[in-house]
Amino acid sequence: MHDTIVRFGIVGAGSVSIRGLLPHLSQPDLHDRLRLVAVCDPAPGRAAAAAARFGCEYAFTDYSDMLAAGVVDALTIATPIGLHYEQGRMALEAGVHVHFNKTMTTTVAEATDLIERAAARNLKIVASPGEMLRPHNQRIKQLIAEGAIGTLCWAACGAAFGRYHEEEPVRQGADPLMNIDPTWYYRKPGGGPLYDMTVYSLHALTGILGPARRVTAMSGVRLREREFAGVMHPVEADDNTLILIDFGDTIFALAYGTPAGSLTEGFGGSYFGVSGSITGRKLNGQPFDYPGRSDAEAHPHGDQILLPHVVGVHREIEEQHVWEDIMQLIDWIRDGTPTIVTAEHARHVIDIIESAYRAAATGCTQELTTTF
Repeated sequence: MHDTIVRFGIVGAGSVSIRGLLPHLSQPDLHDRLRLVAVCDPAPGRAAAAAARFGCEYAFTDYSDMLAAGVVDALTIATPIGLHYEQGRMALEAGVHVHFNKTMTTTVAEATDLIERAAARNLKIVASPGEMLRPHNQRIKQLIAEGAIGTLCWAACGAAFGRYHEEEPVRQGADPLMNIDPTWYYRKPGGGPLYDMTVYSLHALTGILGPARRVTAMSGVRLREREFAGVMHPVEADDNTLILIDFGDTIFALAYGTPAGSLTEGFGGSYFGVSGSITGRKLNGQPFDYPGRSDAEAHPHGDQILLPHVVGVHREIEEQHVWEDIMQLIDWIRDGTPTIVTAEHARHVIDIIESAYRAAATGCTQELTTTF
């Protein structure tokens, strides 16, 4: 299958697609492996504008029409997270391999259904974010196993919404590719910082420490309204959540998804042992070494340029990490080599988030039902 050229489609021509996925996937250096042939988006004029800019043969406003046309072998779902399950199910039923931009689904039951449907049809799922492809996360896992910080006691990870989404340049203009509405982030299902941002750090945390066992949490809506383009929008999705995670053997972690503030560096975690700590990319306050560190520190996109497929022009295009996960799917389709960016890992992180919301609602610690 090495000579297979995968016909690829993008579902959702929003921010991540305009800034990253369409530019990456339309590069000529990929033509021996894939061809970007279709883009789908229901916003008036957006799919056609994206297809024209990036050289896609087909532009669809209706997802069912895209699947019925039979023009793609695989696709990426880059739509609002609350749509991912239904769109993923439809793709699998149409015999199409799927990459999910974070997060794959909002519930464990949905994730399990997709995994089972894919297996029954011999189709492949890759679910971002592939945080354990990053060399610094691999090195953190190795340092902890080697005892660099002594007996591990606890960890912390998380992310805050801030104003990032509202202030992206692709949301400030008037034409279809520059007027992308971010207000779905405020709504259920799928909105809020856990599904959108904390998911990164939870993938790294569980990749480094292994599967978790149970969670408890407090959660709610702190900012009742958020402003975009001069209009105040109601917030219904929880935006202020603190989770306690039990990994067993009295190893605990704190994860957060909040409107503001940070306990950790970026999406990276902090790990605390009896004889030291790892915070971000520092061991006991000093940078630790990992393959490619000097190149990453010298580049504006940092450690994203160290991902396996990020070479040449791809080093200068945004959202390299999502494109990398797509290429993990393409390689798997073409040569049969499975990726570590698995749907089972994604389902476990979904289990942590879904169970945290349930714990907050009930006041009861929740036992997790998944592993990877």
